[in-house]
Amino acid sequence: MPREIVPPYPHPSGARPPQIPRQFVPRHVAVVMDGNGRWANARGLPRVEGHRAGEASLLDVVAGAIEIGVQHVSAYAFSTENWSRSPEEVRFLMGFNRDVLRRRRDLMHSWGVRVRWAGRRPRLWRSVISELEEAERLTVDNTTCTLTMCVNYGGRAEIADAARQIAREVAAGRLNPERVTEKTVQRFLDEPDLPDVDLFLRSSGEQRISNFMLWQAAYAEMVFLDEAWPDVDRRHLWRAVETYARRDRRYGGAVDAPAAT
Repeated sequence: MPREIVPPYPHPSGARPPQIPRQFVPRHVAVVMDGNGRWANARGLPRVEGHRAGEASLLDVVAGAIEIGVQHVSAYAFSTENWSRSPEEVRFLMGFNRDVLRRRRDLMHSWGVRVRWAGRRPRLWRSVISELEEAERLTVDNTTCTLTMCVNYGGRAEIADAARQIAREVAAGRLNPERVTEKTVQRFLDEPDLPDVDLFLRSSGEQRISNFMLWQAAYAEMVFLDEAWPDVDRRHLWRAVETYARRDRRYGGAVDAPAAT
């Protein structure tokens, strides 16, 4: 008997997603969850309290993604550059990512969310890897939405790792270097079947991509929110989707506008 999928909890305000034709809803949304530390400091709290507060925002954005029909959400949970933060904050973030996965994987599973991990293994705590792999195993057959947790992830690192694997294939005689194409590179990325990013969403007023999804976001539409991540919820995602739906995506092509008559 098929497992029953539970719809996400409604937003406390009663807000419902805007009615947008399916073809104008982004398939893949990449999210940079920025501003946690500044949010906390502005309230006289330690930076880690901002990360704690941001957990609810991620859950609500995933709920909103399901409700409006987004199929993929990629969340920048810990970058390869985040190792440069204080040892105390790094330890907190490692434990926090591990514990969020442990606390929330059953909820994600009940919603029909597939959880995946993109990122490097070296330096990452074994307990974090274990929780990531357990979440992947538990949710592998889910199809409602895919949440890719990007932990110890960097766009340049991902491309460098792909190049290294391609070089090994060439050295072993299994790949002709003259036949390396963009599709070849795609095959060696962390998640080869992850579709290109349609909407790139970043909170806290910063307007940069910070080494996130460099390959996948080549033609992404950018939307930047002024709110810090702990103040973001599904309504912000929906407004960003509305903005996306109004954009004219040409992928390098162009068509002359008809002359006025």
